[in-house]
Amino acid sequence: MFNEFGGGFAVDNATLTRFFTFHFILPFIILAIVIIHLLFLHQTGSSNPLGLKINLDKISFHPFFSYKDLVGFIIILFTLIIISLVAPYILGDPDNFIPAIPLVTPVHIQPEWYFLFAYAILRSIPNKLGGVILLILSIAILFILPFSQNTIIKGNQFLTLNKITFWIYINLVILLTWIGARPVEDPYILIGQELTILYFLYFIINPLLINFWNNTLKIY
Repeated sequence: MFNEFGGGFAVDNATLTRFFTFHFILPFIILAIVIIHLLFLHQTGSSNPLGLKINLDKISFHPFFSYKDLVGFIIILFTLIIISLVAPYILGDPDNFIPAIPLVTPVHIQPEWYFLFAYAILRSIPNKLGGVILLILSIAILFILPFSQNTIIKGNQFLTLNKITFWIYINLVILLTWIGARPVEDPYILIGQELTILYFLYFIINPLLINFWNNTLKIY
């Protein structure tokens, strides 16, 4: 009955087919979003750190940004080629070479490195439902950043406190990534819980700092 409806006690063809379809379609969705982004960027222009709205003071997309993006694309492509040809397993987990047993869960299971920070947040919460909610929230909360950057001066390079909190946030993500790869035992559990609190605290402190700068600039 389970296999008839695509479910079961182990990963079977139905699940693998759906995941394969998802991984096949997702790159095309990302490509479409990139094209839409470039279309809007070309039509409306990019923002600038000083918040100027006069076209005369803006930098044209070509050749400044197009050449910059081309250089970045070449560097990333060259890096991926080097990793693929020289050390293809450098970012992989050694446990991937252990034959899978469908009815036995590995002792130390973990996702890929780019999801380790979210996995660390998931396992920091004793309640399963609470952990899943925070896992989804840890990624979904990133979508509010464009709406919270409502400053008179665009860009953190002129906002000292925001620069400090931003780099603290980057270090928190790095530490959470490290914690996610550690075994579920003390002191990693406690450290993960503390880092989880600080991770979400950034999204509260950053808008408050932006509001502080806006009020300060309005006074002067």
